Amino acid sequence: MRTAVFALTPMGVKTAQRVRAALPDADIFVGERCRAEFPEAQAFSRLSEIVGAKFHSYDALIFLMATGIVVRTIAPLLRGKLEDPAILVLDEQAHHVISLLSGHVGGANALTRQLAQALGSDPVITTATDVEGRLAPDAIAGRLGLFPQPHDAILSVNRALLSGREVVYCIDTRLRLAEFYAEALRALGLAVRLVPGDGASAAAQVESEGKVAVLITDARQRKCQGRHLRLCPRRLIAGVGCRRGVAADEIEQALAASLSHLGLPENAVDVMATTEVKKDEAGLRETAKKRGIPLHFYDQSALQAMVDRYGLQESPFVRKTIGVGNVAEAAALAEAGPARGRLALGKTKFKKVTVALVWQTLQS
Repeated sequence: MRTAVFALTPMGVKTAQRVRAALPDADIFVGERCRAEFPEAQAFSRLSEIVGAKFHSYDALIFLMATGIVVRTIAPLLRGKLEDPAILVLDEQAHHVISLLSGHVGGANALTRQLAQALGSDPVITTATDVEGRLAPDAIAGRLGLFPQPHDAILSVNRALLSGREVVYCIDTRLRLAEFYAEALRALGLAVRLVPGDGASAAAQVESEGKVAVLITDARQRKCQGRHLRLCPRRLIAGVGCRRGVAADEIEQALAASLSHLGLPENAVDVMATTEVKKDEAGLRETAKKRGIPLHFYDQSALQAMVDRYGLQESPFVRKTIGVGNVAEAAALAEAGPARGRLALGKTKFKKVTVALVWQTLQS
């Protein structure tokens, strides 16, 4: 996930350097008066202004300061449980890492554990299901690239889970990754039922047994909305950059390695995206055709708009070559459209291919 780290004081900047060591791809922002302590960081004069500008450009924001300052700063920017980025707060000496917001859907709880382990800090997680040792459906959704909806159903299922009721996951067998979801849930010790269709009848059967049904089904299936929690597959976009004349086999290997890094099956990609400069690359077209997925091309202005919107890092060589310094991430985010895409895997360089993976955000 794209991560921004904010520090205000010299001690906070020292901790920011430790966070950067644990999260090498994180962007660091420091108060103007601390610029000398971390010259490569981006300096700001007012915290509220920089956070307001960056809040929806990142998947996670980490603050190295008092929790009260953070709460007052982010309060006007919050949209809702399903849209807000993960928010973490660390004290300036990193004794504690606090998951403040978007613990499940945004991934703040998982990032808190990861960062606390790397820094030797105490993770502070107050989400009820985590405290009780229950695996909540919205946390599972984040792991598997699913989007929970509607919001009210999340609360209802989590309350039932905390009261001791068993949750059964009813998976629509028409989904391309149905077997992958089933295997992943079973590995977690969860109850699974593979059902043909949207799961309405299966859900009724589950309820008659005194259990709670969660449906894993296509986002277009709305019959059960308002009663059941639905976990809907997000679209996984592969942004691809490559050298001229690269073979399809090399592109395939890069995609497979990228998906394996996230624990995803090789058929998880829904669409490929790249620069219009690569329209004549036979390897790209062959790869998309073999996978049976679309391949979309974006011009330099569309890619540059993503670079500017998300503050993406640019390669001077790539900029000199095609006119914009980021292809893989920018193309994937452009394909995600107006909705904020969530970076699942930042640009990863292979011998002749660069890949970035983005989950397209769904709206409830």
